[in-house]
Amino acid sequence: MILVRHEIGEVLRDFRQQKGRTLRQVAGRASVALGYLSEVERGQKEASSEILASVAEALEVPISIIMREVSDRLSVLEGMPTFPDVVPDDLVALDAELAESELSLH
Repeated sequence: MILVRHEIGEVLRDFRQQKGRTLRQVAGRASVALGYLSEVERGQKEASSEILASVAEALEVPISIIMREVSDRLSVLEGMPTFPDVVPDDLVALDAELAESELSLH
């Protein structure tokens, strides 16, 4: 069974380690108990949206980036295709053509 809390914990740990911060540093900046944050990172506890926001702020990472990474990981675990972060060139060209044709109609 895929548990979202496991992926959230792994993403938070990955970002913390990428930033070169200790669990104690992040817990202190986020005003979260060290033991609780440790349990969140290990996927043993569900973090509230307030806790996630505090930890994201302590890590200086937007919560949207954290949740996107969680979503991407869940997609992989579920065997779903991942989608590119950019709009393909052919869709950009089509959008430009549609906008141009709308202008010519007016």
